Amino acid sequence: MKLRHLLSIVCGGLWLIMSLPLQAALTIQITEGVVGAMPIAIVPFDNSTLKSPLPYNLSDIITTDLGRSGRFAPMPEQDLIARPHDGSAVRFADWRLLNMESLVVGRLRELGGARYEVQFQLFDVFKGEQLAGYSIAFAADDVRRTAHRISDLIYEKLTGQRGAFSTRIAYITAIKAADKSREYRLSIADADGFNEQVILDSKQPLMSPSWSPDGEKLVYVTFESGRPEIFVQEVFSGERRRITDFPGLNNAPVWSPDGRYLAMTLSKTGNPEVHTYNLQTGALSQVTRHPGIDTEPNWSPDGRKLVFTSDRGGRPQLYMVNMSGANKSGQPQRLTFEGEYNSRGTFSPDGQRLAMVHGQQGAFRIAVLELASRNLQVLTDSRLDESPSFAPNGSMIIYATESQNRGVLAAVSVDGRVHQRLELQQGDVREPAWSPFSTQ
Repeated sequence: MKLRHLLSIVCGGLWLIMSLPLQAALTIQITEGVVGAMPIAIVPFDNSTLKSPLPYNLSDIITTDLGRSGRFAPMPEQDLIARPHDGSAVRFADWRLLNMESLVVGRLRELGGARYEVQFQLFDVFKGEQLAGYSIAFAADDVRRTAHRISDLIYEKLTGQRGAFSTRIAYITAIKAADKSREYRLSIADADGFNEQVILDSKQPLMSPSWSPDGEKLVYVTFESGRPEIFVQEVFSGERRRITDFPGLNNAPVWSPDGRYLAMTLSKTGNPEVHTYNLQTGALSQVTRHPGIDTEPNWSPDGRKLVFTSDRGGRPQLYMVNMSGANKSGQPQRLTFEGEYNSRGTFSPDGQRLAMVHGQQGAFRIAVLELASRNLQVLTDSRLDESPSFAPNGSMIIYATESQNRGVLAAVSVDGRVHQRLELQQGDVREPAWSPFSTQ
């Protein structure tokens, strides 16, 4: 990979955003199924006592959530052999004949004042035992969040792993206005693509969004002033502040796990180098010192290491440096040797893997490196994949790719067995970033 291509990486994917068709709106749809999933039946929750219907159907959302996880195969509603609403009405023998492993039933009731309650039960069909039972109160405008919460509870009970349905994604879109000018947006949405919220509109490119550990802020790069600057913005209030505006590159910012520092790429010394920035004091510390291009830093979950992309070996590859505090660093060690190109390294939540963009023979795909064994597994088979980001439970990786000459989001499981396509009805989206678990 030539140096000029790595320079385009330093610009955080600007070359992709500028060259792709522009989009008008975001609607995410799942278009690719999965195999080998756990059979489960989600019976529509009884709402017969409600005076007016809710804006969304809880059981439909739960069914969609579990299905898109790749771990479950929900029974189609038209195939349900019965519609019980509590455990006393369940005939487990009937469901066993269909090889259903799990069953979810429930009912809704009004509490008054535009508030509702959902009661649901999760059963192990073959044992005929209740695994969980919950009662959750919620407001009429909080139906989707409540459904995602229920999906999380079911997922965790059946897999032993925390569910990530209540999390969000951030992404960059480019919109073609009526006067044919370009407008760029930093947006967030629920992990299923609903409830899109525009965080920032700009006539100039936006890139490299990264979530704070508490999920309440985003750091990103903007060209609003005509050159790259790094800003931190509150997701809910919209309040923002400039972090860096040094001459040259201000790029690829990412939060430390404790929320005290940012790692970023700056070229204020004349060469792109990795730096850390103390968010309380504003103090900068230079991490790398090499005539090559060092960019795209990312913290390990314990905050003791940084992985970054560098062409110091002749081609873009991933390196890791041990940090002693946020202001001192050791000698970088090369991590990747397979392929012509490896970039955009990001740690899994447990710190055992790195997801990356892996280039070989002109194709750029998502791969995972097992740090203990150094085994590299290529997970995707498309030609132009970018911006991998782990779900906070580590089960899936969301990334940007292309389909039929337009940008789409896609997701792949860490073992490569589950593939999903998150289609846009029109246009393109780039640089997805999966949020952490909510602290609220």
